Amino acid sequence: MIDLHTHSLFSDGVLLPSELIQRARKKGYAAIAITDHVDISNIDFVIKRITKVCKDTNRAYHDIKCICGVEITHVAPVLVAGLVKMARRLGAQIVVFHGETTLEPVEPGSNKAAILAGVDILAHPGRITDEEALLAAQKGVYLEITARAGHNITNEHVAIAARKAGARMVFDTDTHVPENLTDDQGREKILVAAGLNKDEIEAIICNSGELVKKVTGGR
Repeated sequence: MIDLHTHSLFSDGVLLPSELIQRARKKGYAAIAITDHVDISNIDFVIKRITKVCKDTNRAYHDIKCICGVEITHVAPVLVAGLVKMARRLGAQIVVFHGETTLEPVEPGSNKAAILAGVDILAHPGRITDEEALLAAQKGVYLEITARAGHNITNEHVAIAARKAGARMVFDTDTHVPENLTDDQGREKILVAAGLNKDEIEAIICNSGELVKKVTGGR
């Protein structure tokens, strides 16, 4: 199990980063990215602290890989590209963007701005358009199928758009509390509910592994 979208108490999660990692480890996770919500007010604070935790984790354990990330959230589309660059400059290994979920008042145009800015994962992109999905395919941006309640109501729409455009997908939990962490069976159940077939599910699992290798330099 690889999960590249989770939250600690550095944003709206409830767990210390170390406990989040340990709980994922005990569930058999091979890799976890901690991607707390950021904007210009806290991006440096979050990246600095998650980097420290991931360094300690990767030194202490060999059965799980910890990745420092961020989820850029509710940032005006015109400001997204600058914040993506800042996140990478500050040391974020993976950049997730809080997509246009139908659950929250995300500014229209955010999906497209994030894709053009070259984020790694567009999280819960809601009613993503065919044009945006095609752009994601061209830019190498992964579209997320999510386990998160509420955000997941558009999973099937996202899967259809990605399939049509040839965009790559990943599965993430968007964990905020311990109960959000899932396992291989839970992942499969959610992906099947999104209308994905066996081959597509295997591709999603591989995509997550490939993205981990890409952002960690294969380490």
